[in-house]
Amino acid sequence: MPSVKRRKVDGERPRGLSKKQKETVKEELEEQQEEEKPAPTSDENTPEPEQTVPEPIRDAAEIEVVKSFKDLGIIDSLCDACIAMKYTAPTPIQAESIPPALQGRDLIGLSETGSGKTAAFALPILQALLENPQAFFGLVLTPTRELAYQISQVFESLGSLISVRCAVIVGGMDMVTQSIALGKKPHIVVATPGRLLDHLENTKGFSLRSLKYLVMDEADRLIDLDFGPILDKILKVLPRERRTYLFSATMSSNIESLQRANLRDPLRVSVSNKYQTVSTLLQKYLFIPHPQKDVYLVYLMNEFAGQSAIIFTRTVNETQRIAILLRTLGFGAIPLHGQLSQSARLGALNKFRARSREILVATDVAARGLDIPSVDVVLNYDLPPDSKTYIHRVGRTARAGKSGHAMSIVTQYDVEIWLRIEAALGEKQDEYKPDKEEVMVFKARVEEAQRHARNEMKNLHEDRGKKGSVLKGRRPAKGGKRGRDDMDREEG
Repeated sequence: MPSVKRRKVDGERPRGLSKKQKETVKEELEEQQEEEKPAPTSDENTPEPEQTVPEPIRDAAEIEVVKSFKDLGIIDSLCDACIAMKYTAPTPIQAESIPPALQGRDLIGLSETGSGKTAAFALPILQALLENPQAFFGLVLTPTRELAYQISQVFESLGSLISVRCAVIVGGMDMVTQSIALGKKPHIVVATPGRLLDHLENTKGFSLRSLKYLVMDEADRLIDLDFGPILDKILKVLPRERRTYLFSATMSSNIESLQRANLRDPLRVSVSNKYQTVSTLLQKYLFIPHPQKDVYLVYLMNEFAGQSAIIFTRTVNETQRIAILLRTLGFGAIPLHGQLSQSARLGALNKFRARSREILVATDVAARGLDIPSVDVVLNYDLPPDSKTYIHRVGRTARAGKSGHAMSIVTQYDVEIWLRIEAALGEKQDEYKPDKEEVMVFKARVEEAQRHARNEMKNLHEDRGKKGSVLKGRRPAKGGKRGRDDMDREEG
């Protein structure tokens, strides 16, 4: 019986219908035929789709642009704090992630660097804290010390009108001072995993059993094998009834590692592809012989004279050597790497932020998350090992809608790595071809500065580990593991 009914409905002209029903069926068939006709045949029908279809799309785009933090559900006192910090309108990641976060969803946020991820998780946490004030309300885990200090500053600035207390718990700083800070019952703890676990195990009276929010910033790096065992121990002592946010510019698709974080029905918020740099970034590369890297570096720094630049290198030794080389030639360069004391690292960053030094020479410790407002140029002196690190490095410039330059030095030994990076980004980059004669003008002076830098480096290594020396860490024994406190020293 049902099959007979189905045939009747499917037929074009069913029998046994009343005159009125036949007319309605006929009208429906005529409408279907008109829809199937190509658009240009009727002059009357063509303007209608042109007027009706694009307009709603335009309206939706306009709503996204003009949407304010208040429209997202943020309360007035936090909106005022956003205005004070010159956050005029929500960025795409903020607009996408704040509403579900306020509804109590777990989030996996994926967005390019410099897109406002910190505020995207800070605002919902602060709003929830206002509704239910308590100590140890939120925990933010980051892979590096500098990023931890930066996130803490954002929380304190956004929560200044509601007197939010933050504690930064990272390696390289005095544990007793940190224990006193934890004893004052801060609302938000921003920490690197190794030092946090030390306090959970050794600091009396410190517990995160009442925690309501866990954030993993630069989550792909945190979930990496280096931090894996420590993260497992931390997650065991956290309550299961909590909200969890994972944020990063690049995200591994390893579901097992994401399950480790105990996410419950997470919402994936992605406003970028897996590998993407911002459109305002101008990227070029130089293809040169390896022995001439220093000469070309000095030429480029001369070309970008007066602009702030970050030079990325592969090793601590190279970072220190290039900083000495550039200083010898009269450039205002300062090194940043994992073998400096924590106070020296923060000092280097603050000098660079204040523009008292124009060039920051850094290992990948500065590649992730750091928000230095006016970096004009990022130069990859040594290419990064993978495309993920490349995205984080060049993300230090062209932030928050500003433009910036990214230059990469490619030698005959780096061709394979460079092709892999280009393939991951999905685009071929333009080659920068300076006049060789102009470059070689610097050769004699650079060779003299190289000799001076070698002698300086020899002295630094001889003094290494002594009181007052620049390079703090002693070399670990071959095959020896890094201590828990050293895991947030280096990136990569």
